[in-house]
Formats: sequence, structure tokens, C-alpha cells
Amino acid sequence: MHRRSVLVVTRQPELAHRLRGLLAGMDADARFVALPLMAALQECAGAEFDLVVVGGDRGSLEGLPEAEEALFRDFAPALFVVVPPESLAALRLPVRLPHDFVTTSAPDLECQVRLHQLLWPGEEAGSTDFVRVGSLTLNLATYQVKVEGATLDFTYLEYALLAFLITHPGRTYSRDALLRRVWGFEYYGGSRTVDVHVRRVRAKLGPELAQHLETVRGVGYLWSS
Repeated sequence: MHRRSVLVVTRQPELAHRLRGLLAGMDADARFVALPLMAALQECAGAEFDLVVVGGDRGSLEGLPEAEEALFRDFAPALFVVVPPESLAALRLPVRLPHDFVTTSAPDLECQVRLHQLLWPGEEAGSTDFVRVGSLTLNLATYQVKVEGATLDFTYLEYALLAFLITHPGRTYSRDALLRRVWGFEYYGGSRTVDVHVRRVRAKLGPELAQHLETVRGVGYLWSS
């Protein structure tokens, strides 16, 4: 895979910080602009990007139809829209550009997978997309888990929980922290759902690999490498 160029247009510092962290793990150079969309495109006139990320609040999405025409005319990048849940009904996605979207409450792993697919459509995963622990292989590009070459049947959230813990080894996360980081910022379910998913993940991994997913009594869970 070769490096990509990304323009991030958002006036939400929290979203900018989050996207900076997600893109840092990819072969991508990102430029961040805190302006309305059309003003941001004018400021970046002459530059070409493989992907434009826009959103975070209703104001950041204003001018999206006009921006689509300008982007299609200039360099036709892919477009990734981050939309507040309350603005979903008014969202009008482009028809002339490759695109995808998530809500602001989407977990990091979902955002990462969708960004990856827009940046490298149809390309095979690179070496950095694989995490190996003994006989286990975690594919961060296709969100598959294999043990000794056999694919395990994980639900999306089971995979997301395992992937998050494996990619943050040696650190204990509380149930509430896992709900925020895996299920999403606005998940209101009880912490018991984390315990249920941990039990399912352990059962599917088998006794040997399940030992890595440790319970820290009174705190939460960690993955020991």
C-alpha cells in the first residue's frame, strides 16, 4: 500500500482529536481545517486529496451538495461524512463520489474500518493490518479472527471487543470504558453486556487463548500478551 492524503474538515475539537489518532495508524498524511466546508476547500485550493472527511455537527455539513460538485470537478476524492444522530434524517449523501458515513457515536473500530476501505478500495491488507498472538491472527482490515488458519464465527461486537483489547495490551479497561470505546460514545446499556461478550469471546477462542483475556477483579478486563 502507498501513502494517501486526507483532508479533515471539522470544527469539533473532540472529533479532530479522535480522527487524528485513527489516521495516525494508517499510511496517510492528514491536514485538518476548522472552517465551513466550502471555505476549507477554498483554503486548500490547488491541493489534491484521496479522501475528504467532513462533519461532527450540523454546521460542518452545510454546503455538502456544492462541495460535491467542486470536488468532483477538481480531483474526485472519496468522501467520508461524520454526522450527528439527530441530523441523519437531513443527510444527503453524494452521488458522484465514492462515499461512506458514520454517526458521531460510532465506535473507533468501525470508523477505522470504513476509513480504510475508502482509502484503499479493493486492495489487499498490508502487514500492519495483522496482529498475531500465538496461533491467533487478527485481521484489522477485514475484521476476521483466525486460529490455526480456521476462521472463528464472531459477531461484530465480539470482534470489536477482542480487537480493541488485543491492540491495547497490558492495560486494564473498566466496563464503562469498554462501553464507550467499543459500543460507542452514546451507548446507554448496562455494563453486564460487557461481561456477556467477554464470556462469548473466551468460549470461541478456546482455553489456551482465552487465558490472555484476563479479569481484573473490581476493575475490568485486560489482554496480556
